Amino acid sequence: MSRTRLALVLLIALMARAEATPVMTADGVVEGIAKNSVQEFLGIPYAKPPVGDLRWMPPQPAEKWTGARQAKEFGPACAQIATMAPFAGPANANEDCLYLNVYTPDAKAKLPVLVWVHGGGSVTGEGNHYDGSRLAAKGKLVVVTINYRLTLFGFLAHPTLDSEGHPFGNYGIMDMQAALRWVKRNIASFGGDPNNVTLAGHSAGASAVMANVISPGAVGLFHRAIFTSGNSIPFTALAKTEERGRNFAVAAGCTKGDVAKCLRALPASKVLALSGTRLGNGPYHNGQILDGTVIPIQALEAFTSGKFNRMPIMIGTTKDEGNLAIGVEQYLKHPNTQTTEADFRNYVTRTYGGSAEGGVEQAYPKDTVARVLAHYPVKDAALDSWDAAATDIRPCRAQVVAESLSAHVPVFSYEFADRTAPSFFPKMPGFRPLAYHAGDLPYLFLGYHGGPEGLPTKLTAQQEKLSEHLTAAWANFARTGNPNGAGDAPWPRWKKNGPAVFLQDNEWSRTQTSAQFSATHQCGFWQSVHYWK
Repeated sequence: MSRTRLALVLLIALMARAEATPVMTADGVVEGIAKNSVQEFLGIPYAKPPVGDLRWMPPQPAEKWTGARQAKEFGPACAQIATMAPFAGPANANEDCLYLNVYTPDAKAKLPVLVWVHGGGSVTGEGNHYDGSRLAAKGKLVVVTINYRLTLFGFLAHPTLDSEGHPFGNYGIMDMQAALRWVKRNIASFGGDPNNVTLAGHSAGASAVMANVISPGAVGLFHRAIFTSGNSIPFTALAKTEERGRNFAVAAGCTKGDVAKCLRALPASKVLALSGTRLGNGPYHNGQILDGTVIPIQALEAFTSGKFNRMPIMIGTTKDEGNLAIGVEQYLKHPNTQTTEADFRNYVTRTYGGSAEGGVEQAYPKDTVARVLAHYPVKDAALDSWDAAATDIRPCRAQVVAESLSAHVPVFSYEFADRTAPSFFPKMPGFRPLAYHAGDLPYLFLGYHGGPEGLPTKLTAQQEKLSEHLTAAWANFARTGNPNGAGDAPWPRWKKNGPAVFLQDNEWSRTQTSAQFSATHQCGFWQSVHYWK
């Protein structure tokens, strides 16, 4: 390469990644980086490190600093042991992890703000995996991604801790509210409008957004909500979580004297060792907790009664939600051979047989396993039955939630239906990812691939067109509370027995009535199970 050409390449690289204009926050000045048309401020602390005496305490305001803080690298991910195959991770023991990232196309504007809550079963993941530059640049939004406490660090109840006189149990939810308070105080300095904030999340992150829609602690902190492939799984009852907390303390050797002091003195590695497995399973894990204060009421009860923070809601799932679970199991157990009918039957038994999916005690009738196997018989391929049996309950739950919410607020429902979505799984015999759980995320977050083990993703030209539609819809919703920007087309407001569900595919025009959607996903069968009640 000639010297002239080398100099040109270096100049282009410097222009693509340059210094961002310093920004003054309430805690001090931050200096970020400018990449193409977006300024990025990474690894900004929004609360004190929850370590030592602050473990299992509500988040405290971050310490102020003097001079300019370098915000050019991500902060540490929160402590986690699960990686759930290529879905998330990496495993680590960091408790000092309450950091956020800001992506802004114009620090002098007054733009809508989108705060992103990552998924991962409340046991894994990090906001750092989600590059907000596409949404920021193309959607003209200020995008904020956050880390929050996970596993037992984020969701634990124990009578000793719970009697200390502070909000308890849902420390991860309280972290999100602390991040939202940071946004309210500071986002105007990054070009965002603190009075137009959308809280969006995926999977367990969507369930956390639901919790915040219900929580008194989040009143006035955000103004629109997006539930992406979330669940209306009932929050775990406090009595059950405290029983698990006591069992955890016994396993950790903290049963005598000052139990709270003993628990807070445990090495992070020991807490993680007791928190679960690589798949996210563990005897003490809770998910979000019905503690009575941070989360005062079950989601469906809140949405039906209207006892929630009223705002426009966007809610949806993917067409093949269940294929992520299939891929994870095949990846971990036998990536070089195809899953079998026995694998499918084992999945149905542990999922619908009273086991604790996501740490939540299920309410399935005793005959549910037999009914599911009869309703989804294995014919030519176990994968097809598995995909349907694992998928259908999620969109059916989403429709129950949409109907409940629609009596009180505008609701826009969707199904992501691009079955060509790029996969972060390696090729495995018989496995077809299709429109899998998380398959829509690369269309919104540039290059998202699930975690360190996931294969890099790249959109085709046709997928880029769908990405443009999705980005515009999210930006419109964040700006106006309507994914169309205005009006009722092509994406209609949810209406029972009307064109209620918008199908997100390359046509960007198709809808289904609630009846058609319910028939497609066997919602009559799942309604008979009465799971979400």
